[in-house]
Amino acid sequence: MSIATSTVQIGSRPSPVTLTDEAARKVAELLSSEEGGESLALRVAVRPGGCSGYSYDMFFDSEFADDDIVRSFGEVRLVIDPDSAALIKGSTLDYRDGLQGAGFHITNPNAQRTCGCGSSFS
Repeated sequence: MSIATSTVQIGSRPSPVTLTDEAARKVAELLSSEEGGESLALRVAVRPGGCSGYSYDMFFDSEFADDDIVRSFGEVRLVIDPDSAALIKGSTLDYRDGLQGAGFHITNPNAQRTCGCGSSFS
């Protein structure tokens, strides 16, 4: 008689989005200049629209829903709603500062197509 076994992973699930060290530093810097910044988190969301079907939305938020996914990267809390998390699972949020301009950039392995501006995908 054989006994079937299964593996159960205990602990927190991985974050749908990973912040690079540079992105976490920049978000922490921006939060420090916000009034009440210690109670704020960076919310990353996906909204219908944009050139390719969906667009990214990022803003500071102090209100969280019960089903929001909250992860910490150093001093920075990242919040994502479950619907957005499904569309950007495995993504990386980076911050770049260069001659072509500075800004946040999301690398999304789920995007089949992106637009030239880099802020929308399908």
